[in-house]
Amino acid sequence: MVLAPPISSPSSPPLPFHFPCVPRTGRVCCIHHHPEGGTSSAPGRFFPGVVGNSRSDWQSSCSILSSKVAVSHHHNSQENNSDGGGGAAAAAAAAAAAVPAVVNGDHKALTGSSESSETTLDLVATVDQRNLPRPLTIADLSPAPMHGSQLRVAYQGVPGAYSEAAAGKAYPGCEAIPCDQFEVAFQAVELWIADRAVLPVENSLGGSIHRNYDLLLRHRLHIVGEVQLPVHHCLLTLPGVRLEYLTRVLSHPQALAQCELTLTKMGLNVAREAVDDTAGAAEFVAANGLRDTAAIASGRAAELYGLQVLADGIQDDASNVTRFVMLAREPIIPRTDRPFKTSIVFAHDREGTSVLFKVLSAFAFRDISLTKIESRPHRGRPIRVVDDANLGGSAKHFEYMFYVDFEASMAEPRAQNALAEIQEFTSFLRVLGSYPMDMTPWHAPRPAADDH
Repeated sequence: MVLAPPISSPSSPPLPFHFPCVPRTGRVCCIHHHPEGGTSSAPGRFFPGVVGNSRSDWQSSCSILSSKVAVSHHHNSQENNSDGGGGAAAAAAAAAAAVPAVVNGDHKALTGSSESSETTLDLVATVDQRNLPRPLTIADLSPAPMHGSQLRVAYQGVPGAYSEAAAGKAYPGCEAIPCDQFEVAFQAVELWIADRAVLPVENSLGGSIHRNYDLLLRHRLHIVGEVQLPVHHCLLTLPGVRLEYLTRVLSHPQALAQCELTLTKMGLNVAREAVDDTAGAAEFVAANGLRDTAAIASGRAAELYGLQVLADGIQDDASNVTRFVMLAREPIIPRTDRPFKTSIVFAHDREGTSVLFKVLSAFAFRDISLTKIESRPHRGRPIRVVDDANLGGSAKHFEYMFYVDFEASMAEPRAQNALAEIQEFTSFLRVLGSYPMDMTPWHAPRPAADDH
């Protein structure tokens, strides 16, 4: 806190420090001024026992003194009136209480008098601090998860979505918070509405979820873990609806693609319509009572929205797995006692393919396995114009950001040395997170029956 400088005039002599008092009213007046030779760097030097020497500090002290004198005056007046002393005795008592008043010091130190003061007023707060507002802290905005408390985890979709199941697998017993968009899930963590976010980044059949790769770069959250979830699709309808009644199927675009062959084998050559998420499709069918429409979603979605499972396990490939990442505001400390994975993103501003080769060689020479590499157009500089004399003009090339996952912990020297070498060839490098790998075994769902 920067204290305001004391009020003083360098051209005029220092004013004497005094306590002009009016005994009849009990009012205390004072002039705040540094004694000669004083500096503002020695708080409490001029007024012994007082913390701070600014004008505002002294005004606060005077206010407390005034209240004490007034209380003392009122107390003495009651005693004198009860004894029959009258107003003169009350005024004398007030003067006796006010004139020798000093602040946690003696009268001699301020007036130079050889007589010591017998009355000392201590600066004791008279306000009940329990009634004052308490400043907000980080704990008020979002209490840190403690022992026995629920972790709040944001996911995209509605209850019954596969992302909700992934959140439950990543953080058992958590409070799952549904979000209508991936962007909202990121913001929920940034704004302390949620403690974590669990979002999909790739599927074994459909490939990468590019939207989330772009959001990882746009936001400043850290990857603190991963979870792999087997996907088990079901064809859901209202109770009593038969296959021949259907005229369309609703689901997420990837879910529709993952079940295309099975739907064709079932003879379901109807319109396919894409929606935001699988559970949302089930909710839409149930809420609108659509007896000519089916939804592709999970078995849990059928339970939540009162739908029947017309066909179970309709994904084309039984090994259908979606990989999710867990995001937090702060990174975790990398370790070496278990398998770790590190995710980075980088860009280079040099021409030619040799730069990417050198970057990848930094991992190969250190025996670091790469599990994924994904390229996305550079949003800040998507196009690069290149002049080529052989072509007699210029050409346009895309600029890319490269996302790389490799199996090593940032606590290992080989990973640190690899990134140090990569920095020499890149114009931008960011570690998205170093986190434990998901090593839990999983069981493939049942394949679709051939006699649908």
